[in-house]
Amino acid sequence: MIDSSTPAKMFEEFGNKMNELMQSGPAKDFEKNAKAMLSAGFSKLDLVTREEFEVQKALLENALSRIDALEKRIAGLEGKPAPTLPE
Repeated sequence: MIDSSTPAKMFEEFGNKMNELMQSGPAKDFEKNAKAMLSAGFSKLDLVTREEFEVQKALLENALSRIDALEKRIAGLEGKPAPTLPE
């Protein structure tokens, strides 16, 4: 049974099961077909690379920090306490 508690663990367990199957005889054809099937499935998903994700994360963190600084500046100019953002 495959544990689906985390996607990484699920893929690791799936890979382990596939490797177990590969050890038996006619598994080479199955391996080739499985890789083609998984590649086709993943190509249909709208996935981003880790690098693209990290770039967007950094841009968002920078934008949030600038927004916080601007809110504090506006509050100071208006003479009101600055609102606090939830963490």
